[in-house]
Amino acid sequence: MLLRRLAVLCLVAVLAACAPKAVPVGLVLKEPELTDTTFITDDGLALPVRRWSPQGDVKGVVLALHGFNDYAKAFEKIPASAPGTGAFLASQGFVVYAYDQRGFGASPYAGLWPGEQALIDDFSDFAMLLRRTYPGVPLYALGESMGGAVIMAAVAQASSTKIVDGVVLAAPAVWARATMPFYYRIPLWLGAHLTPGWKPSPKGLGFQASDNIDLLRDNARDPLFIKATRLDAVYGMVSLMDMALASPPQIQVPTLYLYGAKDQIIPRKPTLKAVQMFGTPKLRTAFYPQGWHIVLRDKDADTVLRDVAAFMNDPSASLPSGADQDAVERLTEAAKQKPPKK
Repeated sequence: MLLRRLAVLCLVAVLAACAPKAVPVGLVLKEPELTDTTFITDDGLALPVRRWSPQGDVKGVVLALHGFNDYAKAFEKIPASAPGTGAFLASQGFVVYAYDQRGFGASPYAGLWPGEQALIDDFSDFAMLLRRTYPGVPLYALGESMGGAVIMAAVAQASSTKIVDGVVLAAPAVWARATMPFYYRIPLWLGAHLTPGWKPSPKGLGFQASDNIDLLRDNARDPLFIKATRLDAVYGMVSLMDMALASPPQIQVPTLYLYGAKDQIIPRKPTLKAVQMFGTPKLRTAFYPQGWHIVLRDKDADTVLRDVAAFMNDPSASLPSGADQDAVERLTEAAKQKPPKK
């Protein structure tokens, strides 16, 4: 009995010593600040900012959030012949802002999970700054994958406050624990608590994020794109997805939900569940038969971006591509089939 108790105590000590690591949020030092190149958070971190401005009057403002392991470069033109999310929306009269979220890109502590609430608070603070900078101008949030999850959780938390006028979710990360089989959840918990710093290689998994091969090659060469991820960062990302999947009932602003039939990263069933949880008739779902996970940057990105611009111009109008026609029904049928393979 004594040996058993000692063993349990040792196990608890090991687990406590190897708990998932998140960068502690600093004390609130000042009001957040936005310069031409930097977003300074309320705890003093300097996050790099990119901006794309229209030639004429600003008809709307877009705050764009990148996905997991990516950074604000996600909204640039890659290759040069691609439309590029920032440049395309600027050509349509929108000023677009994107920043390296803490823990990613050229931000401090890149590679370490920053904590779900810190990501959410940064987004909310940046949106507040844009409200002040462009008073009376419609503000839209656009999130790709993890960025979509951050936006969903932030808008849900501020459901009584209209922090943005509309939301565009590009294959948001909603693969929450409730939708995962136990043989994913248990090893993840054990790995994050026993070997939190381990970075398993993604090679050989057979997943492809896009048919834009130039983009995938550019990411592979880019030193700021994280290619080996700590297990505790994955654990934190899943916790964020838990929050995202729970958020749709609290999202009351016009929302465009984009999803590609060839997405190999965020499964169809969690996506369908998220879509069905929205309690507002203001939700518009767009299902693209040729779309992949990085639907804003696939080979057919021009079609998707035209839909995004059309939605921002008039959230109640039909999309130019027709991707919103019977979208939920088509997604429902796709969810019954086997997931797409490489």
